[in-house]
Amino acid sequence: MSHRLNEFGQPIGWTVADWSARPRPGREPMAGRHCQVLALDLTRHADDLWAALCPQGNQASWTYLPYGPFPDQDAFDQWLSSAALKDDPLFHAIVDQRTGKAVGIASFLRIDPANGVIEVGHIHFSQSLRRSAAATEAMALMMARVFDELGYRRYEWKCDALNQPSRAAAERLGFRFEGIFRQAIVTKGRNRDTAWYSVIDSDWPALKQRFARWIGPANFDEAGRQRQSLSAL
Repeated sequence: MSHRLNEFGQPIGWTVADWSARPRPGREPMAGRHCQVLALDLTRHADDLWAALCPQGNQASWTYLPYGPFPDQDAFDQWLSSAALKDDPLFHAIVDQRTGKAVGIASFLRIDPANGVIEVGHIHFSQSLRRSAAATEAMALMMARVFDELGYRRYEWKCDALNQPSRAAAERLGFRFEGIFRQAIVTKGRNRDTAWYSVIDSDWPALKQRFARWIGPANFDEAGRQRQSLSAL
């Protein structure tokens, strides 16, 4: 049932019983089989992330982000230092369990404890991380923190409507498309229409089970190739 009627015969939303503001996400590590998701730390992660995200010829990976590319590591480190101090967005480094090196970034942002809404964004994966088990696991770990640990009701993914890889990733991870906000932002001197996606708390149990099945050892052969895709699951 999506709504009920009040005493005036008007449709209103269902009662959210015993609701209270949710905790804000902390900086505790999130660990899985393939990766760790750690609060961004300039001292620990700067060199790895510079090597992973800013190699020569990788400028195209910054097109849909509101910052970058950076001319040198000093400029990158200045941005990283500022990002690491923030609580919203709360930036994390994605660290490969095999190598111990940071190979990507993601953040919690637009954190709304009163309404139980939080967004994942500022996602920037190195070439080696994209479409890997570690990449999927990192997103699953962050989703688990939002729903299992903190009890939020809604998890959002927003991106430039022209960013097809980001839109495909959202759908692959189980986010539901909600529409296009036209002329939502001016970024880097150009218009951005924003595509909105979400997962809500009632979606999470089935998604959690699918992530566990996909990431599990039984889904990979001896060469590390997936037997069944996440989309198929």
